[in-house]
Amino acid sequence: MGALTGKTALVTGASRGIGRAIAERLAADGALVAVHYGSNDRAAQQTVAAIREAGGQAFAVRAELGVDGDVDTLFAGLEAGLDGRPLDILVNNAAIQAYDATVEKATREDFDRVFAVNVRAPLFVIQRALPLMPDGGRIINISSGVTWFATPEVVYSMTKGAINVLSRSLAHTLGARGITVNTVSPGITETDMNAWLNEGESARRVADMTALGRHGQPADIADAVAFFASADGRWVTGQTLEVNGGLFLGPTGER
Repeated sequence: MGALTGKTALVTGASRGIGRAIAERLAADGALVAVHYGSNDRAAQQTVAAIREAGGQAFAVRAELGVDGDVDTLFAGLEAGLDGRPLDILVNNAAIQAYDATVEKATREDFDRVFAVNVRAPLFVIQRALPLMPDGGRIINISSGVTWFATPEVVYSMTKGAINVLSRSLAHTLGARGITVNTVSPGITETDMNAWLNEGESARRVADMTALGRHGQPADIADAVAFFASADGRWVTGQTLEVNGGLFLGPTGER
């Protein structure tokens, strides 16, 4: 039996990239996984099919986040799929980037949209999930290394800083129920958002500033999430785990 057999999980933004890897890992560990996605039906169905083909259990839930009624839509689909079961694990992974939202170019529309998806949605998803979550549940929020190394896209970085604070605050608030709340903070990871890593020179430069000599893969992040979701993570809460292969630890020298 897997570490999560009999458990249920919701992973937001689970049709591609890190979210898909998390959904597949939790399902491989035995959880019934709700694969949330915003609009890409084909990608979501591929994720569900891959999980089922590997012997796991999953169903898709479509809901655009950051718009009016987003949480209602999400939980209508989630509760239908759970069919009366509780929600044991919540992974807030869905996020968007606005590459023009720098201090010079950011607009109010950029700010409102990115914060609506990256900060407002996770908060109210958690609020709605708590009545469905038994004592001893797990909440894992996905942040980013941009909370400690600088990038020009300041609005996105601000949202991830807010996620770190959200996790720490909720860990304190929900401790009485035995619910752990932690943050997984990926470093430079190969996803659609980081498509530039497919360029050979870019990948080499990232490898040169990472102690373990390569950029991250979605499965690297999923493994850390699986730890927090499992019984092994029962005594860890309110923490931010940097999962980045030793990014920016110092000069790496010759390889």
